[in-house]
Amino acid sequence: MQAAPSRDGPRVNEEIRSAQVRLIDQDGEMQGVMSARDAILRAFSVGLDLLEISPNADPPVCKILDFGKYKYELQKKKNEAKKKQKVIEIKEIKVRPNIDENDYQVKMRAMKSFIEEGDKVKVTLRFRGREMAHQEIGIRVLERIRAELELTTKIEQMPRLENRQMVMVLSPK
Repeated sequence: MQAAPSRDGPRVNEEIRSAQVRLIDQDGEMQGVMSARDAILRAFSVGLDLLEISPNADPPVCKILDFGKYKYELQKKKNEAKKKQKVIEIKEIKVRPNIDENDYQVKMRAMKSFIEEGDKVKVTLRFRGREMAHQEIGIRVLERIRAELELTTKIEQMPRLENRQMVMVLSPK
C-alpha cells in the first residue's frame, strides 16, 4: 500500500507514482482500472488534469478535473469554515466587596451581554486594606452573581482567593 502524499494536497498528473489507477472521468462516471499513463492521456485529451483522490486505495482512485478550479473550491471551503468559527474570549469584570447597587446592576448587564455573545466571564473581586478581614462579604457578592446568572451559565472555576483578590470564571451553558 502506498503512503499518502508528503507535500500539501493531492498528487496531480505526472506526480502520480502508481502503475495502475481506478479512473473516474470528468462527468463522475467510473471508467475502471487502467494504467496511469492512459489515464493521464485521457485527461489531457479533454484539456483537464488527473488528480489522485484516494492515494491509499488499491489501486489509487484518480479523477479527471480542472486542478486550478479544485484548489479554488478547496480554498473557498476553508475560508467558509474559518468564518463560521467562534473564538471564545474571556471577558473580565472587576467588582469590590462593598459595591453599590447601581454599579452592581451595570456590571450584571455587561456580564449578561458577554454570556449571550458566547464569551466566558472572569469575575475578579478585589479586596483593599482591611477588607481582607471580611472575606465573607466578598463571597456573598460572588454568590449573588452566581445565583443571578445560574440559568444561563455554569461555573468553570469556583471562587478562590489569589493574593488580595477572589476570582470566579463563568461560561455559557
